[in-house]
Amino acid sequence: MMETAQSGLNISVLASGSTGNITYVESGSTRLLVDCGFSGKKAIELLSKIGRRPEDLDAILVTHEHSDHIKGVGILARKYGLDVYANEKTWKAMESKLGNLKVEQKNHFSIDKTLTLGDIDVSSFGVSHDAIDPQFYTFQKDDKRFVMLTDTGYVSDRMRDYVKDAEAYLFESNHDVSMLRMGRYPWSLKQRIIGDKGHLSNEDGALALAEIVGDRTKRVYLGHLSKENNVKEIAHSTVEDILVRKDTGVNHRFRLFDTDPVEPCDLFTL
Repeated sequence: MMETAQSGLNISVLASGSTGNITYVESGSTRLLVDCGFSGKKAIELLSKIGRRPEDLDAILVTHEHSDHIKGVGILARKYGLDVYANEKTWKAMESKLGNLKVEQKNHFSIDKTLTLGDIDVSSFGVSHDAIDPQFYTFQKDDKRFVMLTDTGYVSDRMRDYVKDAEAYLFESNHDVSMLRMGRYPWSLKQRIIGDKGHLSNEDGALALAEIVGDRTKRVYLGHLSKENNVKEIAHSTVEDILVRKDTGVNHRFRLFDTDPVEPCDLFTL
C-alpha cells in the first residue's frame, strides 16, 4: 500500500536534467506526474525510491513533446490506465511517439487555463522554447502553490507576474555560459541554447528568480541542468551569489536545493 499522503501538497523532483525530466505532485487524494522523460522501468524505480507506486497515479501532465519529457509517457499511461493532459498542438506533435492510447485517456489542457484534478488546482502558462506549443504548470491546494518553470529561453514580464511569490519552485538553471561557449557543441546548437527559444543560463535564471521570489517562498529547486555545460556546484554558487547580491533572503527566508538527473529529491510538504 502507498504511504498516506500528508495534507497539503507533497512534491518530489524525481529527476531533472538534459537527459530526462519527471516530477511527482500529490495531495491527500490526487497523485500526478509531470512529464516522463525516462523508460517506464526507470520511472517506476524513481517512484519506488520515494515510497510511491505507479498504480496509484491518477494522471500525467505533459509540458512539451521533446523526448527528455515524454519518453515514458505512453508506456506508463497504457500499463496503468492513466489520463494524459497536454495542449492540442503538443498532442499533435507527440501522439505518434506515445503509441496507442484510448481516446478517453487523451485530455486537452490549453495554455492559460486552470483545471481541478482531484483536490489540486493546476494552471498552465506558456513559455518560450523551440517546441510546438510549450507550457508549464502551477499547482495549488488551499493557499499553497508550487511552480514549475524550465525549458524557456527567457522569462517575460507576463510569466514573471504569473508565477510570482509561490511557496516553492522548480526553476531552470540549464547552463554555465562559459562552459557552453568553450564546449564541444557545434555553433548552431550553442546558438539554439542561448537563444530566446532555448534555455536559461545560471545567471539569467538567477536574475529572473530575484524578481519572482517573495515573502511566501520557502524552497527553490534548480532544475534541467545540462549534462555537458553545467555542474551542480557552479549552478548553485552562481545562483546563490546573485540572489545574495539582490538581497532576496536566500539562506534565510528560503533555501536553494539541487536536483539530480537520475536520483529523486526527498518528498517535501508545502
